Amino acid sequence: MDYSPESGMRPILVTGAAGSVGAVGRTVVQGLRRRGLQVRALVRRDDDRAQALRATGAEVVVGDLTCARDVADALDGCGRMYFGMAVSDQYLLAAVTTAAVARAYGRLEAFVNMSQLTVSEMDATSGSESHQHRQQWLVEQVLDWSGLPVVQVRPTVFMENPLFRTLFSSIATDGVIRWPFGEARTSPIAADDVAAVVEEILADPAGHIGRSYELTGPRSQDVAGLAAEISDALHHTVDYTAVPLQEWLDNDLAALELPAHVRQHISTMARLHLDGRYDRQAEGMAEVTGRSAGGVADFVRKHPELFTR
Repeated sequence: MDYSPESGMRPILVTGAAGSVGAVGRTVVQGLRRRGLQVRALVRRDDDRAQALRATGAEVVVGDLTCARDVADALDGCGRMYFGMAVSDQYLLAAVTTAAVARAYGRLEAFVNMSQLTVSEMDATSGSESHQHRQQWLVEQVLDWSGLPVVQVRPTVFMENPLFRTLFSSIATDGVIRWPFGEARTSPIAADDVAAVVEEILADPAGHIGRSYELTGPRSQDVAGLAAEISDALHHTVDYTAVPLQEWLDNDLAALELPAHVRQHISTMARLHLDGRYDRQAEGMAEVTGRSAGGVADFVRKHPELFTR
């Protein structure tokens, strides 16, 4: 990578760059490179996804976020960073390791952390959330104590989340929405919109340090509203079939064969939907980017292949 101290712009480190649910990290890398900014992408393994990142002009390094030496090597010389990681039972270890290394060895202008909207409703003793939510809450506390120039990004449920994957697949296979949420309301957001917020902050962090941005879709609505949006985008009627939560967990969610930690997280998110915890409306997207997030219909039009057999 072409970089010299005289250039005045140090590389931006993006972790989780190979992507998983929604591939936020990969999209952030692509966006920053389109802006002509220098990017170092940290990936867990050197595979086709890593090669695609190199094709953008990014520097790719391979490392483990739970290994302090790997983090220090990746962070060396960088001026800003994004911490993002897939749902994992190693998340807390990885995030705290990264924060500790950044505090000890980094000279950062910005540390952008991918958190989750439910965290804003938690406290030290709350216990209705998932193991992943608890880890994310603890990480926010550590970052608050660290003295690092932190920006918290708290999206609600992603449209790419397994919760919505089951919804979309039931439309593709049966032509109906099979969901256990009844009249519970939700305001999902697409990963591309979340990545746009992260990209904007990393490109120009002045004014964002110390702030938290809550990100939702443009409206909170029940499954009837979701069905109406999807029907409009597909140009045919999509009906809704209510299923008991346990049946949905045992059949629709179980069919995805998720790891135990991820399954516990998604199951908890389903229960929190029933409790109204995802009936939220926030303006973080517009605050950072100047535009609203896309809705469910926009997502359907962009990904028609998800809704057909």
